[in-house]
Amino acid sequence: GQRPARPVMTDTHLIPLPRLSEAMRTLVRGFGSSEGEARQVADNLIEANLTGHDSHGIGMLPRYAEAFLEGSLHPNAHVRVEHDGGTLLRLDGQAGFGQVIGREAMALAIERTQASGSCIVALGNSHHLGRIGAWAEQVAAAGLVSLHFVNVISRAIVAPHGGSDARFGTNPFCAGVPLQGREPVILDFATSVIAQGKTRVAMNKGELVAPDCLIDDQGRPTREPRFTVVPPFGALLAFGGHKGFGLALMCELLGGALASGMTQRDHDTGRRRVLNGMFSVLLDPAALTDRGAFEVEALAFLDWVRASPPREGFDAVRVAGEPERIARAERTANGVPVDATTWQEILAAAGRLGLEPSRIDALARDA
Repeated sequence: GQRPARPVMTDTHLIPLPRLSEAMRTLVRGFGSSEGEARQVADNLIEANLTGHDSHGIGMLPRYAEAFLEGSLHPNAHVRVEHDGGTLLRLDGQAGFGQVIGREAMALAIERTQASGSCIVALGNSHHLGRIGAWAEQVAAAGLVSLHFVNVISRAIVAPHGGSDARFGTNPFCAGVPLQGREPVILDFATSVIAQGKTRVAMNKGELVAPDCLIDDQGRPTREPRFTVVPPFGALLAFGGHKGFGLALMCELLGGALASGMTQRDHDTGRRRVLNGMFSVLLDPAALTDRGAFEVEALAFLDWVRASPPREGFDAVRVAGEPERIARAERTANGVPVDATTWQEILAAAGRLGLEPSRIDALARDA
């Protein structure tokens, strides 16, 4: 039957981190994943929840289950090197879990960058890479700078600036800058005003989205999240008008056409897979300049920016990566909130994977 456009506000479960980890690893084993893969996939998704990005968290698992059951997501797949030019790599993700493929791709790129000072890596045909900030964090932990341009092959969901229907995905851009002895600066955002998953979360919670984020199936402004979740479909808008649209275009040309040879250009709504292409540039600051001088200059600038007195309605100037760290500390201590609708979808997905939903529920929620 038709789901109501405005479900009532649902309860939220607060699930302790260790219990959620155990439950989600058990669920991912239902894909036939190895122990290592189950851990990597579950931990990456939960990490997105911890950082406050529920759009890229465990709520993705029902979609992954649908992709797996239609044959579009291949468990236990690994990165295949298609072209090795030393500091130039072209990789194929073989439609494997992006949580594994992304980590393997970055590990290869880190190794090359540490040896040669830089590396450009073109990754295609990976299933959903999740929160792209995770890959910038992995690179920053190795002391390296990175840039990432990502395209999405799925149902188109974002309208071009001036257009009235969806023509491409949320095409994220991400950059990471490491600073010794300090947390890295990690910039990670969808080029749409809000991430698509945020509309799913809003619909599941029975909430409206902010104005100026969405258009309906007639191209008119709307606040109803359903227009990107269930038919008839509308579209998200690009952030900042032509600017976000231009950046999304670059993500499609570099992450899509160049890195994976695959761009979004149909209105296919039938398939449940989410494939990503990612064009990444890695650099060792020490190979380019005096690292100490670079960091002194970078930190001096960050301190200068943060010293701006907060204006009304704000408590402080926060640099990219800080809100995530604040959320991570709070949720690690107090548990991960999961709305009841999302939790029911996750349990239903467990059932479709041949697991006992009540067992998953008990692992997570029995005191």
